[in-house]
Amino acid sequence: MRVNLRVNGDPVTLDAEPEMPLLWALREKLGMCGTKFGCGIGLCGACMVHLNGAPVPSCKVRLADVEGQEVTTIEGLSADGSHPLQKAWVDLNVPQCGYCQSGMIMAAAALLKVKKKPTVAEIDQSITNICRCGTYVRIRKAILQAAQS
Repeated sequence: MRVNLRVNGDPVTLDAEPEMPLLWALREKLGMCGTKFGCGIGLCGACMVHLNGAPVPSCKVRLADVEGQEVTTIEGLSADGSHPLQKAWVDLNVPQCGYCQSGMIMAAAALLKVKKKPTVAEIDQSITNICRCGTYVRIRKAILQAAQS
């Protein structure tokens, strides 16, 4: 099956099985390895991307369902790492192992898109991604710092 979509603003045509998860299409077909595999059931958030601007776990989205859609990955958030969240992540040394961080940043970017100045409670309610290293305190601080810029 051929699927046409836009990934990080660029038109893409993929020839793959329609049931292939978007996560694997991004990683295996397009070589975009910033989006990580975590749980495979859409709960951990490591594979978070934006689909038409909304955060979604890419492991749960079938390639057939993204025909004509716009996908933004961590690579598309900013080409040079200049997004306020990426800067805050570096400034505050947020990652420990770093595995979940691209999904965490994508979830945070979606939050800041709809809530310019979130409270800690709003961050805790909106960011449900799992960080096995427990860097939640630094994650909250980075989101708050990015919201100020």
